[in-house]
Amino acid sequence: MNSLKKIAIAVVAAMTMTMTLIATPASAAVMTVAVSLDGTANTTNSSIATPAALPVPADNTVDSADALRFIATVVTGTSVSATCTNCTIVSALHTAAAPVTSVSGSSSLTIATGTGTTATFYVYTKTTAIGTVVVTNQGTTLTYYVQGTAGKINTLAVSAPASGAAGTKQDIVVTATDSFGNKVSGKSLTATVFAALGTLDSSTATTGSALSDFGTATFKVTLPSTGTRSLITFAPTTAGDATTADITGLPARALAPFAEITVRDLVGELAAEKAALAAEKAARAAEKAASDKALADALAKATADAAALKVTTDAAAVKAAAEIAILKADAVTAKVAADKALADANAAAKVELDAVKAANAAALADVKKAFNALAKKWNAKNPTARVKYIK
Repeated sequence: MNSLKKIAIAVVAAMTMTMTLIATPASAAVMTVAVSLDGTANTTNSSIATPAALPVPADNTVDSADALRFIATVVTGTSVSATCTNCTIVSALHTAAAPVTSVSGSSSLTIATGTGTTATFYVYTKTTAIGTVVVTNQGTTLTYYVQGTAGKINTLAVSAPASGAAGTKQDIVVTATDSFGNKVSGKSLTATVFAALGTLDSSTATTGSALSDFGTATFKVTLPSTGTRSLITFAPTTAGDATTADITGLPARALAPFAEITVRDLVGELAAEKAALAAEKAARAAEKAASDKALADALAKATADAAALKVTTDAAAVKAAAEIAILKADAVTAKVAADKALADANAAAKVELDAVKAANAAALADVKKAFNALAKKWNAKNPTARVKYIK
């Protein structure tokens, strides 16, 4: 009995220890996260209204100047998970020995603290859209916001009409973007007309910051009244607003685009079109005349052919009628001859039949005469067995 009590006490003690061990993490400190940029703490980026402003990595190296550092303090031996939207996570910053560029990192990362209590990672962005960083540890989730600031102008792109009427005003839109394609606002651009073939309302314009014109500048040019084209070039007004050299791994600079607009002489084009129309009408009239003549010639030939065919047909009809008449005459002659031959045959047959009848009648008369002579003799000798005479 004492042994059983000891075993029961030991089991209860073991269960109590296990429950104590399991309950311990639940009472541990909740994860805290410290956020800083280039050594300066950032305490506002937990609100979407005040995201952390991050320069894009315009030099194609992710270093402390453009990467937000996160240090999560957690319970020893736990893991920290982070996910990014419109941003990228890296576990370390750029060094010469271990380069970290604008293509490094991923949208998620999990860090095991091991025997430590902190997990450190960095976030950078290449877009001016607001990004979201979500950090999770043991049921605690914290959300932070980041937003990139555009770099210097690396590309100018021009949108212009291909042509315009002489003396008319045309709009040319120039878009300024950085190395990552983000539009750059508030920068002055300068336009230059080649050989004075056109007049600008203003040679400079500033890229807009409103939703409708963000990163774009519109120039208005009046095309010359003479000449065949207008050529306008564009460039940043201030050299410091643009990149100064191509960066390995990033798009090459395109800072001197141009617009070429063909100048249309509408009066001349109209005259040319009228001349072309007149020439086309003349050609069509000539074609119609030739067609009418060909039709008349074909009709005349068809009429002649029909007349010749009629003559040939009439001659054939006359010949056929003559041949039919001959055939009819031959038929009549043949019928007369046939009728005569039949009559002659019938007459001869009748003569022969009459002769046969006469011969038969004479022979029958002789037979009757002979029979009656014999009957007379018989009846004389045999009065009781008399035979009749043949009349």
